[in-house]
Amino acid sequence: MTLLKVEGLNKLFGQHYALSGVDFELEPGEVHALVGENGAGKSTFIKIITGVYSLDAGTITWKGKKVTIPDPDSARQIGINVVHQDRHLIPSFSGYENLFLGLAYPKNKSRLGVSWKEMRLRADQLKAEYSVELDLSKPASRMSPPEKTMLEILRAMMLECKLLILDEPTASLTDQESERLFSLIGRLTQQGTAILYVSHRMDEIFRLSDRITVFRNGQRVDTVVGASTTKEQLIRLMSNAEVKQSLRRSGKKLTGEAVLKVNSLSTNDGKVKDTSLNVRKGEIVGIFGLAGAGRTELLETIYGLREAAGGSVEVGGKKLTKLSPRVALANGVILIPEERKRDALIMNMSIRENMTLPVLRRFSSGWKLRGRAERSEVASWMQEMNVKAAGPEQVVGQLSGGNQQKVVFAKALLSSPVLFLCDEPTQAVDVMTREEIHRLLKAQANKGGGVLFVSSDLQEVLDISDRLYVLHDSRIVAELDNDGVTSEQVLGYCYSHGKGSEHHG
Repeated sequence: MTLLKVEGLNKLFGQHYALSGVDFELEPGEVHALVGENGAGKSTFIKIITGVYSLDAGTITWKGKKVTIPDPDSARQIGINVVHQDRHLIPSFSGYENLFLGLAYPKNKSRLGVSWKEMRLRADQLKAEYSVELDLSKPASRMSPPEKTMLEILRAMMLECKLLILDEPTASLTDQESERLFSLIGRLTQQGTAILYVSHRMDEIFRLSDRITVFRNGQRVDTVVGASTTKEQLIRLMSNAEVKQSLRRSGKKLTGEAVLKVNSLSTNDGKVKDTSLNVRKGEIVGIFGLAGAGRTELLETIYGLREAAGGSVEVGGKKLTKLSPRVALANGVILIPEERKRDALIMNMSIRENMTLPVLRRFSSGWKLRGRAERSEVASWMQEMNVKAAGPEQVVGQLSGGNQQKVVFAKALLSSPVLFLCDEPTQAVDVMTREEIHRLLKAQANKGGGVLFVSSDLQEVLDISDRLYVLHDSRIVAELDNDGVTSEQVLGYCYSHGKGSEHHG
């Protein structure tokens, strides 16, 4: 019997159809991938079948019976659970408390308090059933991203989950951590749980999926068998166009003036240790390291978000005596942070307000804001960045992840930067948006700007960089001209324990 069947699903926001005439089927024990460009309707679809949004037309059939799913609790009661990209855990609660959150806690003998012994017993049985190793005594705030993911999956299985929706589950995981997740997915499907897998990572989709459904512009374009489909065919379905492969940078050796010079930079917490690097005009410099190597911390220290204990930073030949975001911005340095929702955008403000917030003085005459000039520039950047939205006054929290990231870049470009510090700028965006971001960064370099680019995707670093630095244990262990460099070479430095920096031209 088909587990989930959706027919003629419509969802309207204002005059815009987020979903139109969508049909979809899911079988028990199946891994079914859902793919599409940002804004294609994937998130809206998930929110409807999990009770967050109501549908405007169509039917949902669950295990052969037509159902109404009015709220998330109703979805969980029938066996539909979702693990979001943004983890929904209470940081101060232990793993045990988060595991039982929203459920009936086992009572002690007096019936007045919680039986912690029974909670631990039930949790340990669940961990053993799915072969999950996880210290549930820790608060969620001290858990790593993969531990949080495993905890949310265990919580879903507490309710006899029949359909588990995983939304970008590997976005912040290393390869080894992802392997543990894939093993758990295999165990779940063997027991009959269906997985709806939402990801922009093509390798994962083809490795895990039995079938793949493609959404485009709010419609289901096709459902294909993963084993008989190629990446190029899938991207054609997603974009209705031939994919343009991202050309690897030439690895050209630039000898011009440095936009950025970092000398012996370090922090008190040891997250950055005696680090020196440079970025020249017209150059894209990649930084790669395994999880915990100090990539994000290095960018934060250069930008002034993390206090430096020693060393110096020069921008355009000028030494910055006091590192802070205000000083960085004043000297043409922009940070594209990894956590855009937390650090780059104010989610309940409009696209216009977010874009112009750092440069409001440009649009003010005395105490008066020149609204027409502001709206004109925002509209121009929305068109330039191909932001899909109802208009500049749409709340940015309503946009898809890829369109939010385009707003982040437009906001940065309004400041006319000379140096981009990019921390995972293409994380959890679709293939076409990723290409657009790459083209934008290359264009900035071609105009004489500099880019310092961090990504956990090694192939992406190799595709876009002229040069790259390899981080290990918060230190630079190698500087490589990107001319014939292989991923094996880079990973060799990552797993080494060398203390000195090496250069290979």
